Amino acid sequence: MKISVAITLGVGAIIAIAVIASLGNSSDQANQDKVRVAFFPSISHAVPIVGMENGIFQRGVGDQIKIETKLFDSGPQVIESIFARSIDVAYVGPGPVINGFLKSHGNDIRILAGAASGGASFIVQPDSGLDSIENFDGKRIASPQISNSQDVSLRYYLASNDLKPIEKGGTVFVLNISNPDIYTLFAKSEIDGAWVPEPWATMLVQELDGVRLFNEEKLWPNEEFASVLLIARTDYLENNPELVKNWLKSHKETVVWVNSNTDKSKSTFESFLKKHMGKSLPTKVIDESFSNLTITSDPIKDSVLTFAERADSLGYLGRSGYNLDGIFYQPDLNLNTMVKQLNG
Repeated sequence: MKISVAITLGVGAIIAIAVIASLGNSSDQANQDKVRVAFFPSISHAVPIVGMENGIFQRGVGDQIKIETKLFDSGPQVIESIFARSIDVAYVGPGPVINGFLKSHGNDIRILAGAASGGASFIVQPDSGLDSIENFDGKRIASPQISNSQDVSLRYYLASNDLKPIEKGGTVFVLNISNPDIYTLFAKSEIDGAWVPEPWATMLVQELDGVRLFNEEKLWPNEEFASVLLIARTDYLENNPELVKNWLKSHKETVVWVNSNTDKSKSTFESFLKKHMGKSLPTKVIDESFSNLTITSDPIKDSVLTFAERADSLGYLGRSGYNLDGIFYQPDLNLNTMVKQLNG
């Protein structure tokens, strides 16, 4: 069952483990009666939206736990909030997750599950000539943010076809601008194409006569790749293992519900947009966007690792290599449990 996205406008030493666990975090201990959750007002984030609106998460964690939701529109902002310890769990794309994991030297972030696969497309002007790789010289192509998932995919696609952006000595102008600005420039024919997520891709097609050259999943093995992941702050995870376990259970329950109740999920999403954003999207935009995304709890690990390889090949992960060991949470390796065993 496919579903999609919307809204208009990426073990240290035992002694060290024991020290860290014994010190704990006063903020975590003071907040064991609540969980602070970050996500985007987008149907690629259907799981937290539907799960919250339908009360699935509240029932899962129990009435004694307060759920605080925080809306974001940028993955890097979410990661910075993780670092600032103002967010406990979050839904975010693989690029920021990988960068955050590496920036914290593997200490602050763990991937718990997947939340969505696919949901990005390469949209071009009908007269751009970009249906042929020979016509890319001098073209202006946009993606939302440098080093984000769509930017990495666009630049890797260019590199795979022996093309380079202007700043790397090539002939293609790659512009990193916000989705609303991409929409405006596309409308003015000031860009030739854009690699964008839903619903922006569908909006460019339906409202501005753009041509969907291809859905990005067509470029991936089995036509699937992780586009939204459920992550947790490592110390919160270790201090609240039962709460996180219940959240993950509710997450998986919501995935099943969304895929079994497509129409109701659309209605829930529309209600959420009207309540939190003041207005919704045209029904036909939501319908087509839904069809371009798969809601899944599978993190599609191979795609996350492949994404990191591609980001590294573009120079986004530094010059000294990278190590993603431990980025995927494994309950049987929970450090808090190890410390409890050591303490007898």
